[in-house]
Amino acid sequence: MDSLDELTHELFTFFNGFSSWENSVIKTSDLTVSEAHAIEILGQYGQMNMKKLSQHLGVTTGTTTVTVDRLEKKEYAKRGAVKEDRRVHLITLTEKGQQAFSEHHQYHYNLTEQISSVLSNEENEQLLKILKKINVEAF
Repeated sequence: MDSLDELTHELFTFFNGFSSWENSVIKTSDLTVSEAHAIEILGQYGQMNMKKLSQHLGVTTGTTTVTVDRLEKKEYAKRGAVKEDRRVHLITLTEKGQQAFSEHHQYHYNLTEQISSVLSNEENEQLLKILKKINVEAF
């Protein structure tokens, strides 16, 4: 197996492990993975319009609209019109949404602790640097 095949295999294994972990966390709530991701973004960055949320999520505004519609129906988020421009709606987490963010964010934090515990300080710094580079240049 050459190094690119080996890297592909390791990335695939990591992705499957992460996806399995995330799905097990999500199963304990009434949220879908896409809804939980939207809550995570809104909880981390605060209120924002549909376009900005869709950019953070890496999906179309149409897909984001469906997700926000479901979050509103489940009372995790709400839309509010901007006085200066009523065409613009800002999405904000409700109290229920803030609680879901706190819980979900803690799960992510615990997973990060688990992953970083098997690495040295230097390896953790390298991993952070590499992930930042990948996130900026590849996505």
